Amino acid sequence: MTRYVLQRTSLFLSFLFLLFPSMFSQLSSNQTNTMMSLSKLLNLSDSLWYSTKDPCSWKGVRCSSGNSSVTGLFLSAFDLSNSNFLPAVCKIETLQVLDLSNNSLSSISDEFINDCGRIGGLKLLNFSKNLLGGSLSTFNGFVGLESLDLSFNSLSGNVSQQLDGLNALKSLNLSYNKFTGPIPVNLRNPLLLEELQLSMNRFQGKVPHEIANYQNLNLIDLGSNNLEGSIPTGIGNLARLRILVLSSNNLSGEIPANISNIPTLYRFAANLNGFAGTIPGGITRYLSFLDLSYNSLRGPMPTDLLSGLNLQLVDLSYNLLEGPIPAKVSKSLIRLRLGSNRLSGPIPPSFQTLDKLTYLELDNNSLTNEIPHQLSFCRRLALLNLAQNDLKGPVPALLGNLNDLQVLKLQSNNLSGDIPSEISRLHLLLTLNMSWNSLTGSIPSSILSLRNLTHLNLQGNNLRGRIPATIGSMDSLVEVQFGQNQLSGTIPNMPVTLQIALNLSTNLLQGAIPETLSGLKDLEILDLSNNNISGEIPESLTAMESLNQLILSNNQLYGVIPDFKHYVSLNTSGNSGLKNKTATNDPRESPKKRRAVGVTIVVGGGAFLLVSLIFFLLLLLDHIVCILRGIIVIVAVIAGELATFSAYAFAPAILVTHLGALMLLLHMLFYRKSCTLLGFLVVLFVLWVQRQLFWHAPQEREIESVKEVWGLATEPAFLLYAAIVITAVVVIIIRAIPHYGQTHVMVYISIYSLMGSLSVCYECQSTWNCFEADILGNESALDTFNAAVVSPIYYVMFTSFTILASVIMFKKASQIVTEICGFVAILSGTFLLHKTNDMVEGSSQSSSLRLPKHEEEDGLDPEGIPLRRVDTLRPK
Repeated sequence: MTRYVLQRTSLFLSFLFLLFPSMFSQLSSNQTNTMMSLSKLLNLSDSLWYSTKDPCSWKGVRCSSGNSSVTGLFLSAFDLSNSNFLPAVCKIETLQVLDLSNNSLSSISDEFINDCGRIGGLKLLNFSKNLLGGSLSTFNGFVGLESLDLSFNSLSGNVSQQLDGLNALKSLNLSYNKFTGPIPVNLRNPLLLEELQLSMNRFQGKVPHEIANYQNLNLIDLGSNNLEGSIPTGIGNLARLRILVLSSNNLSGEIPANISNIPTLYRFAANLNGFAGTIPGGITRYLSFLDLSYNSLRGPMPTDLLSGLNLQLVDLSYNLLEGPIPAKVSKSLIRLRLGSNRLSGPIPPSFQTLDKLTYLELDNNSLTNEIPHQLSFCRRLALLNLAQNDLKGPVPALLGNLNDLQVLKLQSNNLSGDIPSEISRLHLLLTLNMSWNSLTGSIPSSILSLRNLTHLNLQGNNLRGRIPATIGSMDSLVEVQFGQNQLSGTIPNMPVTLQIALNLSTNLLQGAIPETLSGLKDLEILDLSNNNISGEIPESLTAMESLNQLILSNNQLYGVIPDFKHYVSLNTSGNSGLKNKTATNDPRESPKKRRAVGVTIVVGGGAFLLVSLIFFLLLLLDHIVCILRGIIVIVAVIAGELATFSAYAFAPAILVTHLGALMLLLHMLFYRKSCTLLGFLVVLFVLWVQRQLFWHAPQEREIESVKEVWGLATEPAFLLYAAIVITAVVVIIIRAIPHYGQTHVMVYISIYSLMGSLSVCYECQSTWNCFEADILGNESALDTFNAAVVSPIYYVMFTSFTILASVIMFKKASQIVTEICGFVAILSGTFLLHKTNDMVEGSSQSSSLRLPKHEEEDGLDPEGIPLRRVDTLRPK
C-alpha cells in the first residue's frame, strides 16, 4: 500500500514539473541580479517590468525551456533613447537574441561591441529603425552571429573590413542608411550568406562579380543606390536565388538571358535603370513578379512573356517596346502594366480568361480597333486604363458589369457614340475620365448616382444638352471637367465638396454666374471662359478662400470687377462690359457722382467757349489787333474743346455729346440777343430732356485689349455695317455733293458722321482721335453753312451713328433709343430758337435747315441768322 502511494506521488510530482517548470527551477542569482540592474537602468514602468517577480515573466524577456537562463530580449518600441544600459545587457552570457529595433538610440558604444562580442551564443542583433549615426563599428568577435540588422538609421561611410569577423553571418541588412563606396563582398565565409540587403544607400561602382561566389544567396536587394555598369552574368548561376532587386540605379546593358535559368527566382525587379536591348525569351518561366519599367528596352515582346504559369505581376511600362501584345496570357495574372510604350494592334480578346486580373494599364500606346467587350469578364478589375491610344468605336456597355472597378480611364482616344448609362452600375467607381474623344449625346443623369465618384472628366467631346441638375448631390466629387463641349442652359448648383477644379469652359452656357458657387470654399480653380454667361460677377466669389485661379474670359459679363485676394489669378478679358476698380474709377464713387463730374467739365468747357466768343466779338467790334488777346482767345478755344472731350473719361458719350450741343443752343440764345421768354422756355425744355437722358442713360462698356477690339470688329455684322457705311459715303460724294452740297447741311454732316462712327473700334479711348474727328467733321460743313446750325446737328448725328455702330459691335441696343431722343431734343431746340429769333426781328419767313452761306452778301439770311464766317463781318 505504501509503495502504491509513493508511486502515485512520484507520478504527480513529475506531472507538475512538466506542467509548471518554473515552480521547480529559476534563474541563477547572477542573472537575476543582472536583470534587476537592467530594470533600474531602463527605468521602465511597472506595466512592462516588475522588479518583484520572476524576470522570465517580464514583457520582452524570453527564457530557456526550464527558465534557467535568459535567451532573448525583445525590446522593440520600448521608447528607449539612452544607450547606457547596453553594457549591462552583455552580462547575460546566455543571450541569443537582442532586438532593440524601433527605438531612439543614437549610438552603440565600443564597450557593448567588446563585451557582447564575447557571447558566443548570440545569433541575432537588431538595431533597425533607430537614430544611429556615424560610421559602422567593427564587429570583433560575434563568432555565432547569424543575423545583423542595422537598417533604417543614418550610418555613413564605407563598409570594408568592419564585418570580416562575422564568420557565421547568414543575413546582413544595411538598407536605408547613407553608406558609400563599393558593395561589400569580403565576408570571411561567403558560402553561408543567404540574404544581402543594401538598398537605399549611396553605394557606388559596379555590381561586383564576386557576388556570384555567394552560392547560398536567396535574396539580393541592391536597389536605390548609385550603381552602374551591367548585371554580372554570374548571377544567373545562383541556383537558390529567390529575389533579385536592382531597381533605381544607373545600370545599363542588356538583361542577362541566363536569369531565366534560375528555377527558384520568383521576383526580379530592375526598373528605373538604363537597360536597353530586347527582353530575353523565357524570362518569366519561373517568375511571379517582373518589373522592368522605366528603362529603354526595345523590340517586340516575346510571345511567351505573359504566359508564365506562376506569373502574377508584369510591369513593362515606360519603355520602347513595339508590336502587338502577346495573345497568350497566364490565368494567374493579377497586375499587367504595359503603358507608355509603342505597342500597336488590338487588345487581345484572350484577356477574358483573366478572372484574377485587378489592374490593367495599356495607356499611351498606339493600340487600335475597338475596346473588346470581353474585358467585362475580368470581374475583379479595379483599374482599367486604356487612355491615349487610337481606340475607336463605342464605349462597351458591358463594362458596367465590372462591379469592383474603381478607376476607368479612356481619355484621348477616338471613341464615339453616347456614354452608356450602364456606367452608373459601377458603384465603387472613384475616377471616370472619358475626355478628349468624340462622344456625343448628353451626360446621362444616371451617372450622377455614383456616390463614391471623386473625379469626373468629360472634357473635349461633343456632348450636348444641359448639365444634370442632380450633380449638386454628388457629395464626393472633388473635380469636375466639362470644358470643350456643347453643353447649354444655365449653371446648376455644384457639389460643395469640389476642391481641385470646376471647368465648364468653351460651351454654350448662358445666364448669370450662380451665387451658390461662392459656397465652394475649398475650390482652387474655376473656369467659366468662352461661354455666353452674362450679368455681373458676384461679389460673394471673393469669399472663396481656396480659390487661386478664376477664368471668366470671353463671355458677356458687365459691371465692376470685384476685389479678389492678391493670390487669385484672374482672367476677365473678352468681356466688354467689365470695368476695373482703378484710381480714376473709385469703387466707392456712385455713377451719379461720376456723371456730375462729367456735367461740371462740360459746363466748364462751354464757359471757355463763351469767353472765347466774347473776346472774339470784342476784337471785331473794337477793331483792336492785340496779340495778347488773340493768344487768350486761342487758348480759350483749345481749352474748351479739350475740356469737352476730356469729359469722355468721366461720363458717357451720350452725356458729353448732348450737353455739348446744349451749350451751343445757349450760345445761340444769348449771342443773338433773342433772350425772349419763349427762348428761355425752349432751353429749359431741352435742359429737362437732357437731364432725363443723363440720369437714365445705360451703362457703357469698356474695352480692355486691342485683340478684343479686333475680334469684335471682324465679326460679320460689323463688317456688313462698315461696307454699307463706305458704300453710302461714296454714293453721297459722287451723287449728292455736286447737286446738294451747297444747299443741304445734312450732306457733309452725313459723310463725316458715318465715317466717324467707324471709330467705335477705338471707343474714343484716345481723346486726340475724337478731337480730330470733330474738327474734320465740321470743317467742310462750316465752310458752307453757319456754325450755329451745323454744330448741334453734327454733335448728335456723329454720336448717333457711333452708338449705332456700338449696338452692332457690342450687341447693346439700349443706347440707340436714348440717342434718338437726344437728337430730337437738340433739333427741336434749334428749330424753336430760330422761330423765337424770327419773332424778335419781325420776320415772317419760314425756317429751313437748308441755309447756304453765301446766299446773302450782307451777312444775314431772311431768318436773321449770320451765315458768313466772322472774318467777313469785319469792316474794310
